Amino acid sequence: MRPVYYLVSPAGIPNYGDELIAASWLRHLAEAAPDADVVVDCIGPEAAAARLGALHPRARFVNGLWQLCVLNWSPDPARTAEAVEAAVRDPDRSPEQAGALRLLRRAEVVHLLGGGFINAIWAPFAGLLAGITTATGLSGGRAAMTGQGLWPPAEGASGLIRSLAGRFAVIDVRDAASAELLEAGPATQSCDDVFLDAGPHLYDDGDGVPDVMVSVQSLLADGDPDQLLAFVAKVVGAWGAERVGLLECAPDQDAQILEQARGLLPEVRTYSMARVLERGLPVRPGQAWLTTRFHPHLVAAAGGASGVALSIRPDYYGTKHGSLIDGGSNWRLLEGLGAPDAMAVPDRPESGGYAPQTLQRLRAAKRAVADRVYGTR
Repeated sequence: MRPVYYLVSPAGIPNYGDELIAASWLRHLAEAAPDADVVVDCIGPEAAAARLGALHPRARFVNGLWQLCVLNWSPDPARTAEAVEAAVRDPDRSPEQAGALRLLRRAEVVHLLGGGFINAIWAPFAGLLAGITTATGLSGGRAAMTGQGLWPPAEGASGLIRSLAGRFAVIDVRDAASAELLEAGPATQSCDDVFLDAGPHLYDDGDGVPDVMVSVQSLLADGDPDQLLAFVAKVVGAWGAERVGLLECAPDQDAQILEQARGLLPEVRTYSMARVLERGLPVRPGQAWLTTRFHPHLVAAAGGASGVALSIRPDYYGTKHGSLIDGGSNWRLLEGLGAPDAMAVPDRPESGGYAPQTLQRLRAAKRAVADRVYGTR
């Protein structure tokens, strides 16, 4: 019988970073385990299959654990976790998810892919941890989490998260705050999962790549989006940009703020999420970035671009961007955006991104985690 590897990912929303992470692991398994049956439990199976299905020859896409969390959504994540655990123990009580749950219960590896979706913002997704550990407890399979960003935790839920995470055979987080939350020590902290697959295929460095790139959002922002946009326009003007690239990372969420940005920035070229996933992110050394989002920071810095990261929510985005800067991105983090009209405009950055040896070290660290997950170490 073929091994079954069951990946749990928020792919299909869609969101640039979540799609990149899922693609990274599917490419890795296409190389390391092309004959395995790979099941991707994700939020949007049809959308994810259309974009990612060709990356592994035996990939299929379902929505089991995610749907169970949604159906049992509660302000108390422990209640969601209990309901998901009960459904995994008895799949017949959830007929629409039963097929996915039976695959889950016979997987050799159940792997929670990286990202920042188990925290105070989406507390009931703690049910994913409960479902995974219940399934592997029944089957004897290996439960693994990689590249997790668990900060900030939901109020009163830290003990629950630690308890569930302690049942995983492989625990890997991407930032120090998450490692401290789990009381797991530095051995379990590597970096974001995208570093597993960082390489030239992530970039479009052809003719016409803009000198300045902007990625901005209103979702999860603490402050006024209009003030944020005014500040971004002020920075771009101070940097002397005559032509600007504007990046879409989440089509459903970014449409309004990107439309507003197009009216404030000079000679804008918009790069859709679909385009950058297909052709690569427009990045080159010497370029300057201004971004609220995390994965454009990671990928652009890995491609040698300089940049300033804007922390629109300190407990969440400050932690995320800070993990990249601590890891060597050479970018600047700008906080205090609750009142951007009072902030000093940063100089145009010229420090470049990750040094080649740093990038090599991060990629090697993530490959070592992959070896632990899939049994080669």
